Amino acid sequence: MDILETDNDLVIKADLPEVDMKDISVDIENGTLTLKGERRFEQDEKAQGYHRIERSYGSFARYFSLPETVEADKVNAGYKNGVLTVTLPKKEIAKPRSIKVEIHQ
Repeated sequence: MDILETDNDLVIKADLPEVDMKDISVDIENGTLTLKGERRFEQDEKAQGYHRIERSYGSFARYFSLPETVEADKVNAGYKNGVLTVTLPKKEIAKPRSIKVEIHQ
């Protein structure tokens, strides 16, 4: 899993090979981003006779506390070629500005 910060976003990338999109969920609740999913073991009657199974199967979950600078209602996610990408846009930070005040007599 990679977490990248750009000027405008935080981006989380997770490799989820052989996981169906329908088995993935991305939720935000109380300032916490939750990534959940399940990698199912494909039981093929013709493929019996395994000597060893080392790949991991089953459910997984990862939790991330979101900084206050993230706009939680604008988070989006995409899944392509076994990679889940979650983009968390940053809020516009109030920039200091100068206001000219006129002086009257």
